Amino acid sequence: MKSFTVGKNDAGKRLDKFIQKAMPGLPNSLMYKFIRTKHIKVNGKRAEISTKLELGDTVEAWIKDEFFEKGDPKYDFLSAPVKLDIVYEDENIILVDKKQGVLVHPDDKEYSDTLIGRIQHYLYDKGEFRPEEENSFKPSLANRIDRGTGGIVIAAKNAQALKILCEKIKEREIDKQYLAVIHGTPEKREATLEGFLEKNESKNKVYLKSEKQDGNLTIKTRYRVLKSKNNLSLIEVDLLTGRTHQIRAHMASVGHPLLGDGKYGKLANDKKLGFTRQALYSYKLTFNFKTDGGILDYLNGKTFTVNKVWFAEELFDFKV
Repeated sequence: MKSFTVGKNDAGKRLDKFIQKAMPGLPNSLMYKFIRTKHIKVNGKRAEISTKLELGDTVEAWIKDEFFEKGDPKYDFLSAPVKLDIVYEDENIILVDKKQGVLVHPDDKEYSDTLIGRIQHYLYDKGEFRPEEENSFKPSLANRIDRGTGGIVIAAKNAQALKILCEKIKEREIDKQYLAVIHGTPEKREATLEGFLEKNESKNKVYLKSEKQDGNLTIKTRYRVLKSKNNLSLIEVDLLTGRTHQIRAHMASVGHPLLGDGKYGKLANDKKLGFTRQALYSYKLTFNFKTDGGILDYLNGKTFTVNKVWFAEELFDFKV
């Protein structure tokens, strides 16, 4: 028999989800059987698969030791470098300025050096992340940014913070503003663009349509021209909807593709000018809660900005 005590990062989880993380060697079919036959109990009593665990609950598993065997712990995140540009940090969250070229999560080409790996390594070294004490939670990202885009990414240090952040992002109660450089100068110095986005998964590309069709998504992008020079413009963008490649595709659709954009722009020409990365940066973030923020309510109304956006300074002498 082995017992687990439910900590703060596991409180609120369903029993089956908790067991899947705490006992990864136990097949789901046996897990459901053991819960039904009372080989797995909560606080010494029979429980349902959907039972929501509370802080301090004891989960007892009267099953063979082989299902508890995890082997020697090997933490993949320790292979990631501890190299972070921290915008803000407290006991619940950490805001990091992700540099262009860094992946947020592993993919089929890069597994070790990712932003989440760097953050987990950093918190492990600080003693704030102790994976051996956690049954299921690990520091996680609440939002993500494309590899070629830079800017602020939010990571949660505990499960409660992650839940709140995900809810606030879904309800659009966290505002993000971007800086970008586009080709040309829009006729209107400030405008809100509207369109319908169609995603092509196989090409990892989106297309803009002028009319609503089955399967496409409504998008709204507000921009403001800050400076124009040498047939380029520095713009500030508010995402009124948050869709894949929205800024890049929307600006290209109106004849003003982003500088250095290899998917929607004029990369061959831009490379001749020395620009091989898309000029897009999520440079400002504001917590704009419309409802209670729980343990994160102290962040409401606060704005955070990165220290520097390279293309804004280099091309327009614009400091954030």
